[in-house]
Amino acid sequence: MATNEKVKQQLAQQSNGVAKKQPTPEQTLNAMLKRMGPEIQRALPKHMDADRIARIALTAVRTTPKLLECDQMSFMAAVMQSAQLGVEPNTGLGQAYLIPYGKQVQFQLSYKGLIDLATRSGQYKAIYAHEVYANDEFRFSYGLNKDLVHVPSQEPNGEPIGYYAVYHLKNGGYDFVYWTKERVDQHAQKFSQAVQKGWTSPWKTNYDAMAKKTVLKEVLKYAPKSIELQKTVEADSTIKTEINEDMSQVIDVTDFSVVDDPQNEPQQETKAPERPEEPQGKLL
Repeated sequence: MATNEKVKQQLAQQSNGVAKKQPTPEQTLNAMLKRMGPEIQRALPKHMDADRIARIALTAVRTTPKLLECDQMSFMAAVMQSAQLGVEPNTGLGQAYLIPYGKQVQFQLSYKGLIDLATRSGQYKAIYAHEVYANDEFRFSYGLNKDLVHVPSQEPNGEPIGYYAVYHLKNGGYDFVYWTKERVDQHAQKFSQAVQKGWTSPWKTNYDAMAKKTVLKEVLKYAPKSIELQKTVEADSTIKTEINEDMSQVIDVTDFSVVDDPQNEPQQETKAPERPEEPQGKLL
C-alpha cells in the first residue's frame, strides 16, 4: 500500500510538472558568471582570465553553499577582490575567505594571507605573530631601544596571556607590537559587531587567529607600505556591491549592509579546512 501511494505521488508530480531537478551550485554559478560576464571581463587584471575567476568562485560555493543565497553583486565583488589581490579564498591555503554576512558577502583576509601579501611586497625580510603563555620566558621594552625576547615553554600553561607581531625589513629596520589578552578583548568588543551582539564568530571559534591578525594590522600601521600593501590592508573585512578594474576604489558598504535583525546574523563557513576570519565591519 505504501509503495502504491508513493508511485501515485511521483506520477502526480510528473503530470503537474512539479518533479523538476533543482540546479546544482555549479549550474547556478555558471548562469551567474554568464549573465555578468561582460562586466567581470572589464574588471579583470591582465594576468587573470574568466576561467580562473570561475575556479575561485566555484571553490568558494562548494565549501560555503550559502554564498549562493547572498546578493550576487556582493559575491562577485568579493571574488574580484580575491582575484586582484592574488589570494585563493576558502581553500586549504587559508589565505582569505568569502563569508555570508546576512544577505551580503564579506571578503576577509586571514592572518596568514596578510603575512603572505606583505611578504610579496618585497620590503619585508620576515613578518610573523605569536601568542604568549604565562610560563613562557617573555620580556619586552619600548623606548629608545626596543627589544623583545620570547622563549616559548615546552608545555604551555593555560590560555595565552598576550599576542605580539614583528616585522623585519630588508634594509635592517624592524618593529613589534605586544598586546595583552585583555587589550585584544577590549578591541574586539569595541570594533566587532559579532562580539557586541553575541553572535557565534571566529572570535569564539578561532580566537588565536583573530588575535594574531589584530596585532599584525596594528604593527603594520607603523610599517613602510607600498600602495599595493595599503590596498591589501584596506580590503580586509569589506563588503562591496560593485565591480571595478581597481576594487580598492569601490566603496565598502559594510556599515550600511547589516541590520540589527536576528535573521541577518552572519553565516559561518562550515567546510573550509581553517575557520574563516571574523564577519564584521571595516575594522578587526
